[in-house]
Amino acid sequence: MCYSAQVRHDYKKYVRLWGADISLRDYYRLYWQRGEGSKVRIPKAMDAAFADPKSEQERAIKNLIDTFNAQEATRLEQELFRQRKRLADAERILAKKATKAAAESQRIATSKVAWALGKLSDLRRTELEDRDARIFPDWYAPVMVVENGRRVVKPMRYQCRPAGVPASYDVRYPGTYNARRDNLGGFWKSQFGYTHGVAIVSAFYENVSRHALERRDLVPGEKEENVVLEFRPNSGQDMLVACLWSHWQGHGEPDLLSFAAITDEPPPEIAAAGHDRCVIPLKPEQVDAWLNPDPSNLVALQAILDDRERLYYEHREAA
Repeated sequence: MCYSAQVRHDYKKYVRLWGADISLRDYYRLYWQRGEGSKVRIPKAMDAAFADPKSEQERAIKNLIDTFNAQEATRLEQELFRQRKRLADAERILAKKATKAAAESQRIATSKVAWALGKLSDLRRTELEDRDARIFPDWYAPVMVVENGRRVVKPMRYQCRPAGVPASYDVRYPGTYNARRDNLGGFWKSQFGYTHGVAIVSAFYENVSRHALERRDLVPGEKEENVVLEFRPNSGQDMLVACLWSHWQGHGEPDLLSFAAITDEPPPEIAAAGHDRCVIPLKPEQVDAWLNPDPSNLVALQAILDDRERLYYEHREAA
C-alpha cells in the first residue's frame, strides 16, 4: 500500500498546467477549522503556497496560517520552558544523589527539549525541504476534480471516508487511503465511476522487509526488519495519480473532503524491491476522461487505468 507520498502542494502548478480553478473557499474552511482546534494535518508545503498572496481570499488564508503559527510558537516555547526547568531540577538532584526517578526525568526532559527545539526550528524555517511536501494517512493534499464542468483543485484528506458512513469508519477501515483496483467494483463502487480525482505526486514510499529487498529468506534466528523505500520515476517527471474521492457530511460535524489513491499490481522493479502494490500514473491525455467518468461505462474507465504511463521507478532507502 502507498502509505506516504511526496505531493505537489503549490496549487499554482495546477493552474499553470491544467487551467484549473482553486477552491479557495475550501482552503479557507480547512485553515479556519485548524485554527479552531480541529486536529487537521497540513504539510508545511501547503502553507507555503500562500506565502505570497495575490487576492483578498489568499490574504485571508495567509492570516489564518500566520495566526496559527504564532500560537504554535507560543505553545512550543512554553513547553520548552517547562522541560528545561524539569531538566535543571533533575540535574540538581542527580548532582547530590543518583536516583532512578531523577535519571528518568532527566532522560525524558532532554528528549522533549530536543523535540520542542526541532519543532520550533521547522516552524520558523522559510526554505522548504522535500519532507515538507510529504503526506501520510490523515494529512491533507491538493486534489484536482471536475465541478460544474471545470477543473477545480480542493484540499482533501488522504484517507477516504465515503459519504453516508459514520465517522467511526476511519477507525474501522484505517487502510482507506488506498483503493485496490481489484476492489473498485466492490468496496469502492460508490466512488468508482462517480467521483474521480488526480493528485500530482513526485515520489511515493512503501514499507518492505529487509530480507525481501535483499531477495533472500530470513536466516535462522533473524527477526524481520522493516525498511521504508522511496520510489521515484527515473525520468524525474511528476505522476498524475488516479484517485477516488468523497464529500462526507454528518450531523453536527464539519464537512470532510477526502481521497484515496488507486493501487494495482506493481511493475517488475517494484516487485523486485519487495513490494506488491503501486499507484497508477495516468497519461496526461487521459486526465479529462478520468475526471469526467461515465458510471454506465466502467469498462472505458478500466481501459484508462490499463493505458497508464509506463514509468521505471528507481528506489532508495528513505531518510
